[in-house]
This record gives sequence, C-alpha cells and structure tokens, in this order.
Amino acid sequence: MVFSRARLAASAVGLALLTGCTTAAPMVQPTDTSAPVPDELEQYYTQELDWSECGTNFDCADVTVPMDYDEPDGETITIAVKTFRAADTAQGTLFVNPGGPGGSGIEMVENISSYFGSELLRNFDIVGFDPRGVGESSAVRCYDSAELEEYYSLEFDLETDQGWDDYVQALTDYGDACEANTGELIGHVDTISAARDLDVLRAVMGESTLTYLGYSYGTLLGATYADLFGDNVGRLVLDGAIDPSLSFTEVSTGQVRGFERAYRSYLEDCLAGADCPFSGTVDEAMQQTIDLVEQTRDTPVETSDPDRPVDDASLFNAITVTMYSPASWPSLTSAIDALLKDDGSQVQFLSDYALEREDDGTYPEDQGAFRAIDCLDYPVELDRQTSTANAEANEELSELFGEAFSYGEPGCATMPVASDAVREEIAAPGTPPIVVIGTTRDPATPYEWAEALAEQLESGVFIGYDGDGHTAYGAGSACVDEAVEAFLLEGLVPEDGLTC
Repeated sequence: MVFSRARLAASAVGLALLTGCTTAAPMVQPTDTSAPVPDELEQYYTQELDWSECGTNFDCADVTVPMDYDEPDGETITIAVKTFRAADTAQGTLFVNPGGPGGSGIEMVENISSYFGSELLRNFDIVGFDPRGVGESSAVRCYDSAELEEYYSLEFDLETDQGWDDYVQALTDYGDACEANTGELIGHVDTISAARDLDVLRAVMGESTLTYLGYSYGTLLGATYADLFGDNVGRLVLDGAIDPSLSFTEVSTGQVRGFERAYRSYLEDCLAGADCPFSGTVDEAMQQTIDLVEQTRDTPVETSDPDRPVDDASLFNAITVTMYSPASWPSLTSAIDALLKDDGSQVQFLSDYALEREDDGTYPEDQGAFRAIDCLDYPVELDRQTSTANAEANEELSELFGEAFSYGEPGCATMPVASDAVREEIAAPGTPPIVVIGTTRDPATPYEWAEALAEQLESGVFIGYDGDGHTAYGAGSACVDEAVEAFLLEGLVPEDGLTC
C-alpha cells in the first residue's frame, strides 16, 4: 500500500493504441515450466498468444487467466501485455512493474527510455503488463469522472458525529459503486492472485524462471511471487521496497515519517537556493508551510479557472506529488512562489497531476484499482476511536502530513469485500539471491521498510542509496544502476549492504 500512488500514475492509455494492429504468429512458444503446474491450470500455462504490432519495436497481446484461482474452470479475465523488443538479440525477458497498486506496466514500457538503461534495452525483451484490475486488463470501475469530481470536493468534520457518519457513508457509496460497476472481479484483485497471474505470464512468454524489476508496490508483488513460486525465481530486483509484515496503520505511520523527512530535505535544498519562497531555518520554513496550508483552507487562491480556486487540499496534493522526485522540487518552489503572489494556477496544475485529472476534467476509468487492491491486501476494522487515536499519534509525528495520511481505515472497512489477508513476514526460502533497494529519504516507501524486507528474505541482498525521491534505479546513481544491471544482465550479485 502506497498512500499517494493513485494520484501519480500517468494518464490511461487510449484504446486507439491497438486499433488496426495486425495479428502475427506467437513470438515465442511456451516451454516447460520449472515447477509442476496443477492439471486444472495447464490450459492457462500452455495457451498460445495472438501477438499484434502496436508501435515501433512493440508487440501486444492479452493473456487469459482464471478470475478465481480456486475455480479455474469458472469465469476468466485477461491480462494485457506489451513487450518492447531488445535492440540486439535478447538474452531473455525482463518483466517490470511500476508500483501502485494500480500502476500500469504498459504505460511504463511505453516510456521505456525514462526507466531503463541502454544495456537493458539492448539485451532484454522488456515486458510490461497491467495487473488484474488495472488499465487495459480486466479492470476495476468505480465512479465516472463527474462523480469523482464531486467526490473529491467533499469535506468532512471528523470531530463531529455527523461529520464522521457522512464520511463513512460517502466511502460506503464509493465502495458500492465499485461493486456495481466492476462485478465479481472486485473480490479478486489481491496481490496473491496477481502473483499467480505473473507466473502464467512467465510461462507463456517461454521463460523457465522469472527475471523481474519491481518498484514500490511492485516489490510486494515480487516478494509474494518469490514466496509462492520459489522454484521459478530467476533474478529479482525489488526497488523502493515495502515491508510485507506491516499493518495498514503501520504503513500509514511509516509514510507520515517518510514524507515529513522528504519535505524537510526539500526545504533544506530550497533554503540554500536564491529563489526559495520560504526563509529562516528548516523548522521555520516548515511552520510557514503549515501556515500557508491553513491560509488556503480559509481563503482559497484564484487560478486561471475562476471555478477552481486553490484550497488546502490542492496545495497538499502539490506538495505530496513533488516529493517523489527531486527533479520536481523546482516546480513546487515556483508554484508556491506564485501562490504567495495570489496565483494558484501552478499549484492547481500539480494537484491535477497528482489526482490524474485531465484538462477536460476527466480521470482514468480504473482510478478505483488502488483502493480495491489495497483493501484486499490489508484487513481493517471500522472503529472511529482507533482511527482517531491513530490520527492523533500521526499528528505528533508530523503536523503537516499526520492527519492527511490518517483515517484511511474506513475506506477499506466500507469496501464491499472484506479482506482475509494475513500481514506477515516473507522469507521465500530456497530462492536465488534477491536484490532489495532502499533510498534513505524515500517518502512513500521508507528506507527502513527495504531493510526489513531484505532481512526477512532468506536470500535477500540489500543495497542502500543515500538520496532523495521514490526508488533508486534510474534516479542518477551510477553505483545503483551499475549494480542492478550487472545483476540482471550477468548474474553478478552485489555485496550485501552495498551503500551508494
């Protein structure tokens, strides 16, 4: 669970992308898998795919999997796959996941040069897939754009009984809409099912073992895969790792600490520059930020759209989304500087990007996938007293982020399908080395989580990156990039505890 992921993904890929593609013979034939496949699943593991050209060096296909692995002869769903062909002769297939939950691997592969080094592009066929519930696969549907626009505008005073009841009712209505518009699939988008899909993808792509690079939530997917299919694990890299043993509340608390730490790093960098809209020490700049959030709550700031002034929620979204990459920090600095001059347009732009809102007011159709997946993975109870106590504790950790990252439990407790998942450590015994990476000032998946996962995995190998932003590979560290690529390309296992 990554609190802010649903606000960050790129715009949904249009269906026109595949229009007019011609059908070709399968690029690879399925081969024998490493571990035995149950007879009832053989039809899925041995299926042949109809591949279509869908761009220069890209091929697309849909893979059929059971909606419910406990009923493999029942209803089926499809997993959309998009492959970027290696520039040279491929030495194998690299599966990738950008995180989320709800991130699109297809969109990730379409932006191939932004993520992967040239050596990987030359030597691997890189496979992006939309996990079940997401994007071009059989997907979750909740609110349409008009309903979502109204939903995002709601405000609740959770200190009052009426405010709490209204909050719970709004969340219940949202969950009911997800069930009505998604159907039975809403109860089958959990990470264990997605990991089982990934093993089918591995087999139909002709790979006896899985080579995989997962970011953020993709590390939970990768670790779950390793635990379920240890005999099929090849070279796995888990970057920006999640500690699978944490509860919903513990994840929220970890992210409160992570974003507080990341924002203070931004402020330190900002104050060292010439154009920072804040002044004084980091503590003083933090208080100035809190005061500005409160000010926009009371008096929203006009934008280029007179119907959409910037309020505290928009400012908070802008701050949150820009913590994911230090390359975005100048945009936040410029936006806050303009806000202080009574122009909220730049802040509104960043907020819209965070929420995946297009200029015409539309949102991705699968925007509900984040909550649906998250809530099946994390069991919670609807308990106002406990939620309030958690929020108060988080506010002690961060006055800026504490309350905003709290009160998430009711969102899952009101979903139509209750989670029976068990949050526990993942050891994945008997696998080859699995590389786990943590970034010291990662806001969304704190460094400590990566350390914990590497320790839990029987074969975990840890790389620590002293840096800012969410995830490390491709973020500018030659040390990290070289270690990851040497492992994926040559099988060279980095030294456990390597610091970059």
